[in-house]
Amino acid sequence: MKVYKIAIATTLLALVLNSVVYNADAAITQSVNVDEIVREAEKAAYYSGEDGIADARMLIIDAQGRKQMRQFTILRRDITDNGDQQMMVFFSRPSDVRDTVFRVEKHADLKKDDDRWLYMPALDLVKRISAGDKRTSFVGSHFFYEDVSGRTVSEDNFELIEENKKYYVLKGVPLDKSTVEFDYYSVTIDKKSFLPILINFYKESDDNYRRVEAVEIQDVQGFPTVVRSKVSDLKTGGYTLMEFRNIKYNVGLDDDVFSERSLRNPPRRWLD
Repeated sequence: MKVYKIAIATTLLALVLNSVVYNADAAITQSVNVDEIVREAEKAAYYSGEDGIADARMLIIDAQGRKQMRQFTILRRDITDNGDQQMMVFFSRPSDVRDTVFRVEKHADLKKDDDRWLYMPALDLVKRISAGDKRTSFVGSHFFYEDVSGRTVSEDNFELIEENKKYYVLKGVPLDKSTVEFDYYSVTIDKKSFLPILINFYKESDDNYRRVEAVEIQDVQGFPTVVRSKVSDLKTGGYTLMEFRNIKYNVGLDDDVFSERSLRNPPRRWLD
């Protein structure tokens, strides 16, 4: 699935497009290479198959060592290749979040903000998640809303800062820093699978405050898939582990599954 491979940040991944600069010939070469790396990484992380489904479990551990758990099912459908997507997240445990639903309409066009909604059954209320809240905590975890749905690739400029036999390391700088809490980030990409396996976020003065890791990768139906990931708050010591099970691709999810109606009437066929 896509998220499901999450190493995410989750945002995991938030990978992206434009590269940068040296002399004229070198700049052209690097631009082509970085563009290809980013697109392949985005595809590997978020676009395996035409759709996907997975059961997920989060273990949230705060700075004092206190633990919380979240259990849910993620459904994802691609509208276009490496482009617009639909996503639904249906929570089942614990009881205080049961029947909560997170809905996403993801847009590849940078001129359009992704649409995100959260259905809260206790209030029978659908809350729209504003663009300004996309980098806030997802249901009390160290993952952000944007980590779960993915960061649009055209939101950052990238340059290749390191390469060895196994990995590419890119530096990503947001085009609009007013929309995010970080100054830049580095992403390490596995050359074989093109999955992002490590993302470090930095504020000014090279202050590394947040980390997203792919802890375990498995082959699922021929797609390298992140089945365990971790997001760490390096300032407080708190972190969240996410595990994916029962991952399936190309299951034939219909558009109706991702409609507003499914917020209050979940598609039981895919959840039971």
